[in-house]
Amino acid sequence: MPRPADTGEARGFIGLGAVVAVSVALLFAFAPNRRPNHDGSGQAGATLALSAPLPDHVPPGVTLVVGDPISQWVFEHNGWDKQLPFKIKWAQITGGPQVTEAFHAHALDVGMGANVPPIHAVWVGLPVKIIAFRQRRDPLNHPSYVLGIAPGAGVSSLADLRGKRIAFSPSQVQSLIVLKTLKAQGLGAHDVKLVELPSSIGGDVYTTSLASHAVDVAPIGSGIVSERYLRKFAQSGATTLNHPAFRDDAIAVYTPVEVLQNPAKAAALKVFVRYWGMAQAWAQAHPDELAQGYYVEQQGLSLADGRLILAAAGDIDIPRGWGEAIAYQQATIDLMGPVMGHPRFDAATLFDRRFEPLAADAADVELGVRGAGRGFSRQPDKAGRT
Repeated sequence: MPRPADTGEARGFIGLGAVVAVSVALLFAFAPNRRPNHDGSGQAGATLALSAPLPDHVPPGVTLVVGDPISQWVFEHNGWDKQLPFKIKWAQITGGPQVTEAFHAHALDVGMGANVPPIHAVWVGLPVKIIAFRQRRDPLNHPSYVLGIAPGAGVSSLADLRGKRIAFSPSQVQSLIVLKTLKAQGLGAHDVKLVELPSSIGGDVYTTSLASHAVDVAPIGSGIVSERYLRKFAQSGATTLNHPAFRDDAIAVYTPVEVLQNPAKAAALKVFVRYWGMAQAWAQAHPDELAQGYYVEQQGLSLADGRLILAAAGDIDIPRGWGEAIAYQQATIDLMGPVMGHPRFDAATLFDRRFEPLAADAADVELGVRGAGRGFSRQPDKAGRT
C-alpha cells in the first residue's frame, strides 16, 4: 500500500504496524481458475472490448470464483447455484484488503465490499469495474457505522475530536467515515492523529484497539458490532457516538477488468448479476429465514443477534440508474485523494454501465414472484438512466 504523500494532511498518519493478510495457500488454491483471455475450461479465447455488448451465451466449462458468503447461502438455500449455466466456486474472501489481495493473486473473479475498496484498487494499480450496486433506503436513520469511543478517551461529543487518536484504514470505508466526520466538524487530518489500522471482518481489530486504549476513536459497525462493544466495555466507560448526517452504506460488486475482457466470463457475469439481484430481494423478503439459516446455523450467532444485524440495515435499495452512485463515488475520490496522496480520476470509469439495470430488474421480478407488493428498486435517477 503506498505511503501517504508528505503533505500537511497526510502527516496526520501514524502506524501501529498492523497488517491484514490473506494466506498464500488460500489465495493460490483458487489461482488456476482465472487467467487472462481464458475461460474456466482453460481454452484460449478472444478479448472482449469493454464497449462491446455483453455476450448472451455462456460456453461450457466456465467457472466464476465469487467472494460473497451471504449470497452463497441464499443461492444454495434456493438451489440457484444448480440452475446457473456455469460453475460457481465460492471463496470466503470479503472486505477490501482481502479482495484486493485475491484479485492480485488471480484467486477471485468477483468481490463485494463498501464503496472505497474499488477506488483504492484503482489507486494501487488494479483496474476494476463495479457491476452491481446496493444501498439502504433510509441511510441516515440506518447508518452502517457509528463511532466507538474508548473508555476514558474524553470524547463526549463530536466537538471533542481535535487531537484524538482515530483509527484509519486507507483501503476501507472507515477512512471515508473519518474524513467526512472531520470535515463536518471543520477539522482536517492534521488536527487529529490518524492511526493506520486495517479493520478485520466484524470489527474485532477496532473494538480491541479501543478497549486497549491504542486509539481513542474508531468507526465500528452499527448493530451487532457496536452492541457487543458496549456489552463488554460500557461498564469501563466505553460509549458510541453517531457520526454526522451522511450516508455510509454503499455496497459494490466489482471485478477486475481482465475478467470482463474474457467473453466467456463476461457472459457468466451477466447471469450472475441477475441472480445476485434476486438474492438481495429474497433476503429482504425472508429476514427470519436468513437470520436462522445463515447467522445462527452457519455463523453460530444467536437468533436475536442475527435479527439485530438485519434490522440495523433497514430496507435495501438497488438503484436502477447509477448517476447518483457515480456522483457519490466522485465525491469520495475528491475527498480522500488529497489526504492520501492519490490522484483524482473520473468516477464514471469505475462503473461498467452495461450491467446497470440487470440487478434491479431481477430484484423486482423476484419480489413480484413472491408477492411482496412493491418494487425493490427506485425509479431512474437524476441522470435519467433506466
